[in-house]
Amino acid sequence: MRLRLLQKTTASILAALLIWAAPGVGAAQSLAGSKGDTRFHPYLPQNQKDPCTKTYNAYVAASGHSAYATTPYSRVVSLYIICGSRLNAPSQQAAEELALKSCQATRNSYKVTTGGGCEIAASK
Repeated sequence: MRLRLLQKTTASILAALLIWAAPGVGAAQSLAGSKGDTRFHPYLPQNQKDPCTKTYNAYVAASGHSAYATTPYSRVVSLYIICGSRLNAPSQQAAEELALKSCQATRNSYKVTTGGGCEIAASK
């Protein structure tokens, strides 16, 4: 009799814990489609084949921690827009650091001067 009561009590407690913990399972959602923390709105050419437009669209579609870095745009000073990104990094901070490195490496390889250095435009 005592064993049967213990089994029913244990089953009831486990059922209550399952009901209580179930809403927390859905809290870890994908970041895909999110623009994340936008520091400034990057200039994106209307051409969908532009490399920076493709890079930004890939950043938005990424499901993990990602970042998008670009050079600031000024119609008077900037002839080029250089960008870089890091998709699905272990953390937001790591994604930001690697996106800046990617942007700087691209800027250094083309040896162009723009209106400024690379900056994080958005990260999630």
